[in-house]
Amino acid sequence: MDDIRQLLLAAFDAEHREHLAAIRAALAAAEAGRPADWNDVFRRAHSLKGAARAVDLPAVEEIAHRLEALFDRMVQGRTGLDRTTAGVVNLALDRIEGLVAGLAETPEPAPPADAIAALDACLSGAPVPDAGATTKPESKPETRPEPVPERAPEPGPVSQDGAISYLRIASDQVESLSKAVHDLTAVLQGQEAIGAAVADLESGARALRRSVDTVQGRTGEMVALARRLREAGDPAGIALDGFVDRVRRLDGDLRGVIRGISGLARGQSRSTGAVDTALRRLRDDADRLLLVPAETVFGGYGRMVRDIAREAGLAVEVRLDGLDLQVDRGLLQALKDPVLHALRNTISHGAEDPEARRAAGKPEALAVTLSVASKGSQLVVTIRDDGRGPDLARILETGRRQGLVPPGAEPGPDEILDLVFTPGFSTATAIDRIAGRGMGLSVVAEAARSLRGRASLRPAEPSGAEVTITVPLSAARQPVLLVEAALAAGEAPQTFGLPSGAVAGLLRLTARDLASVAGEPGARIKQGGRDVVVPLVPLASLLGSGVAPLPLRDGLVRAVLLRCGQAVNALAVDRLLDMRVLLVGPAPPFGGDSTLMSGTVMLADETPALVLDPEGLCARARTGGLVAAPVATPERRTVRVPTVLVVDDSITTRTLEKSILEAHGYRVFVCVDGQDALDRLRRDGADIDLVVADVEMPRLDGFGLLQALKADPGLTRLPVILMTSRGDPADIRRGLDLGADAYITKQKFDQRELLDTIGQLL
Repeated sequence: MDDIRQLLLAAFDAEHREHLAAIRAALAAAEAGRPADWNDVFRRAHSLKGAARAVDLPAVEEIAHRLEALFDRMVQGRTGLDRTTAGVVNLALDRIEGLVAGLAETPEPAPPADAIAALDACLSGAPVPDAGATTKPESKPETRPEPVPERAPEPGPVSQDGAISYLRIASDQVESLSKAVHDLTAVLQGQEAIGAAVADLESGARALRRSVDTVQGRTGEMVALARRLREAGDPAGIALDGFVDRVRRLDGDLRGVIRGISGLARGQSRSTGAVDTALRRLRDDADRLLLVPAETVFGGYGRMVRDIAREAGLAVEVRLDGLDLQVDRGLLQALKDPVLHALRNTISHGAEDPEARRAAGKPEALAVTLSVASKGSQLVVTIRDDGRGPDLARILETGRRQGLVPPGAEPGPDEILDLVFTPGFSTATAIDRIAGRGMGLSVVAEAARSLRGRASLRPAEPSGAEVTITVPLSAARQPVLLVEAALAAGEAPQTFGLPSGAVAGLLRLTARDLASVAGEPGARIKQGGRDVVVPLVPLASLLGSGVAPLPLRDGLVRAVLLRCGQAVNALAVDRLLDMRVLLVGPAPPFGGDSTLMSGTVMLADETPALVLDPEGLCARARTGGLVAAPVATPERRTVRVPTVLVVDDSITTRTLEKSILEAHGYRVFVCVDGQDALDRLRRDGADIDLVVADVEMPRLDGFGLLQALKADPGLTRLPVILMTSRGDPADIRRGLDLGADAYITKQKFDQRELLDTIGQLL
């Protein structure tokens, strides 16, 4: 069960962040006067409690249980959200985040007393304790909070007590390993020449065998001639008999040699294939060591900023965007301190008095957003706030006083704002724990320059300031989606790469999924729980010289859903190949449209492929008129494997079940609730062989899904397994009475029982 718990912990790490982000978004909406879905917030607290119980984290479960009770009162209208309650909820969410982040050092954390006391006070109506006093760290006044220790990206060896342990190694050692693996790839490609030589040797041996067979075919004549010569007393008859014997022995020996060469060729081919597979896996693993989500470095900054603000008596709402983007570890490490300095600077210079914010029509809490994005070949980190914004007059005055602006000079707004990146520059009137020494933004600028990038400060709209750090991703390892597209009819398809950070999904569209809007093709997809139509354009038409058809293969159009700012576009391709972590170099200096290219990668056969710029592709797609009638191309059929649909609103459970089933050869689809599953089954039911569903889910629960399936003539024979935490005999009886083929309780979950049950039903 240790392996299962590790899978659950990995899934819980992602699930708890999703729930915390949604709850914080609802709080921010409520505080801004916008409607908040408290039913969804209550459900997320409930799911968080259940997921914490599944991974045996009672400290998180205790907090989530109290949050669930508090949100239940909000749903019923018995409790409102005032500033004090919002502060308590944010404190509780921060403590959950901290507990999960510290599991590597403290596997069994104790419940945080301050959050528990504050929640209990909210629930009982008692005065809420001062959270700021309880959260103040016991450290010297000038000691700044440190970021959460970086989590290891991959599990290390298992220690004797069954817990996963981690090794701390220098990044240059990992880089040396990665380089050695890539060098080994080039060396082992020489094995192809050996394989070709063995194949030539086998071919030559078989040609020699055919020649011997020709001679062997004449041995009957030779034997008859030898007999006549012997009868005539000619000694040549005996010599001819000896020659025939030697030919026969040569034939036998040659057969043995050919069998040996053929066996060697087969063994060499198998060995080369095995080495190539192992080397590919080793290369990917080595590259992955250097590539981590931005969350591993910046994930703890939201909680850190809120702690800094609490100590300063400031109200702040922090939002983190794009932290799932995979970036080279060294690049993130180089940006860690600069981003922290920029955040501290934001709190110091952006915060306003509550009265001033209310007078300006703003929420009382300062809104701070840290976002990470990949734009073309650039990594862009943005720190934005809705505070008072840059004071150009004050910055210019400080610049003149420090001799940075010559007397009489009148610099423009951008030149004035660039002054803040000068070492020692500060407009603060006093030195405090947050700012005043003039080092913050100069550290940001110096780090950006050292990475061949730049930093800028600009006013934000409608209010506040925005610090942007832009550094190149060139020569950094990135996950790249590889696709194939033929740029013209009759041409061989070419391989292209797309940065995975811009990929919102992979689509396989049937004729029912295609639509037409204003004469342009589109794809029907689900987005935010709604059916929407997004533009659909062939990649060939964007890269080629004219209108191209939608590539139709086996009745399907394969497409990549690209993020383009707030919009998405579907990009039709011939084939979806693979997601690989590759070393991305700069785009070629000549040939092609530079607005469509962001870099180059080397494929496994050492041929280069272009990495395309999603923003450039989307801009080109908006021109329209790029699609002709679809043309079908043949495609080889693949052997169909059984498909299981997993239905559960908990990402922890979905991830666990999907991992187990895929490891045992099943194809797995997932849905987040019963309604989502019912829609999927009514659309693609013929592709699904069995359903594994939870009972407690939003919109449509497992019992309702089961009833709907049994009432649908096209789906009534589909096997359904209910797997739920509801183990009461009445619930089990109800599920079986409704037509469930099996009922498994999560409290006694054993993956073998699930696999055996599926095997019996299929």
